[in-house]
Amino acid sequence: MPVTDLTGPGPVRDGAVPKDLPSGNVSSGALSSGLDVLDAPAAPAVPSLLRRAVTKATAPVLALVFVLVAWQLAAVSGLIPRLPSPAAVLAELAGQARGGTLLPALGRSLGRAASGFAASVLVGAPLGLLVYRIGAARTVLAPVLSAFQSLPAAALVPLAVVAFGESERAVYAVVLLGAVPSLAMGVVSAFDQVPVLLRRAGRTMGATGLLAVRHVLVPAALPGLIVALRQGWTFGWRALMTAELITATPLPGVGRILDAGKQQGSFALVLASVALILAIGVLVEAGVFRPVEKRVLRRRGL
Repeated sequence: MPVTDLTGPGPVRDGAVPKDLPSGNVSSGALSSGLDVLDAPAAPAVPSLLRRAVTKATAPVLALVFVLVAWQLAAVSGLIPRLPSPAAVLAELAGQARGGTLLPALGRSLGRAASGFAASVLVGAPLGLLVYRIGAARTVLAPVLSAFQSLPAAALVPLAVVAFGESERAVYAVVLLGAVPSLAMGVVSAFDQVPVLLRRAGRTMGATGLLAVRHVLVPAALPGLIVALRQGWTFGWRALMTAELITATPLPGVGRILDAGKQQGSFALVLASVALILAIGVLVEAGVFRPVEKRVLRRRGL
């Protein structure tokens, strides 16, 4: 019986080829050309990557433009007396760079921050694990760490100066006292958020002691541990700037430039130092910790 072609104009007899379909030779050529198209290398997704980069950069750029415009308007209107314009602050930074003061001070501050942060991790992470695992340590040390965490860094500088004098050791002592309590309590908080079911499953499978820490606690608490590291860096950077501002170390850093601006009564130098300190903190946050945190969360489907 005839077979009805649902897409054609009428019935199609058995073995007949509709007029609107190509012959066998043409169909083979079309199939070959289609396979050639599939085998052709795909064009690189440069436009999509560029669009994504532009999208990510739009919000920070708009925020920076807004701050600069508001700053310029405040300087022109005289709303804040003696407020220098952004151009004047940038010229002050350029002058410090040409005078050979800015780059050495910046290098010293970054070196101290990196060394102090590494030492804080080596001390604060085991301390947080100790407070988490041992009940007596939590009872005794947790209130002390919380108290030091809430203590301003300016109050730590006199203690360090009296103990170590005006030296590098005093600066590093302030950084450690500022960063270690925050980092340790962040580690405790991250481990506390690990579900009890995971810890029990680890014990059932033989993961106890350091094996449980390595294979159960750390992987499960990894997002919280990254937050603890970022928090430790923030507190350490603030403590370092306070220590450099107050202590007269032989090798001055960015904090001493800020103090020099205060001593000279130079509003432009003070704002230049503050802007530099803020820029370093934002760049480390956005260039180091945020990408790592996003990668960890993305791998976990969060």
